[in-house]
Amino acid sequence: MDEENGYSGSSSSNLETLKAERSVWLMKCPLVVAKSWQTHPPSQPLAKVVLSLDPLHPEEDPSAVQFTMEMAGSDAVNMPKTYSLNMFKDFVPMCVFSETSQGGKVAMEGKVEHKFDMKPHGENLEEYGKLCRERTNRSMIKNRQIQVIDNDRGVLMRPMPGMIGLVSSNSKDKKKTQPIKQSDTKRTRRDRGELEDIMFKLFERQPNWALKQLVQETDQPAQFLKEILNELCVYNKRGANQGTYELKPEYKKSVEDTSAE
Repeated sequence: MDEENGYSGSSSSNLETLKAERSVWLMKCPLVVAKSWQTHPPSQPLAKVVLSLDPLHPEEDPSAVQFTMEMAGSDAVNMPKTYSLNMFKDFVPMCVFSETSQGGKVAMEGKVEHKFDMKPHGENLEEYGKLCRERTNRSMIKNRQIQVIDNDRGVLMRPMPGMIGLVSSNSKDKKKTQPIKQSDTKRTRRDRGELEDIMFKLFERQPNWALKQLVQETDQPAQFLKEILNELCVYNKRGANQGTYELKPEYKKSVEDTSAE
């Protein structure tokens, strides 16, 4: 190890560790915020984080320390400008690494000290609800295309992957074509933002859904669907709606506004 230059490993694959002890924050932000930051000028600040400390509350009290993020500026319509940052204390230890495009040089940028979940501030929930409804409406629009096949003799027509039991039309023992069960086919993950829009649309239809119902409605893998549900919903373990999911209060308000409209 070359301690003086902060490298370790072989000469062909070095790891820079000069910033290994630097504390960094990990934050999960909404899709609209991530897209806004990608187009933000690099010379200007993205946002400002405000730390509010209440000296009258004990340090163990979560309400004693509050984090708020104020966006520097955005052209997106209905995009909230203020967000609350919910800090997690229990998470798996993580480090941040970077790699250069030329030469593949890897560097350790620091250790994750705090992990945050970002959500719109209370006064911005109405604006964020409008934004979610616009995204949902756009995702439900499907552009279908019709292609004319010149060969009308059916030579190019082939059995679909979901059909079994196909036999010749001359066979006396013709078997009935049966579709493969949905559970036997591999489901393909949708884009995360698109799936969130579809979920909001489903909860506009009814407030409570079972996981099995949502898998059938969205045609998504159950494990991937659970990840989205854990972020957007609460799970009812008891009561009349036991075994179903419903939207969290901050998202439920936007859905109710949509139903009213």
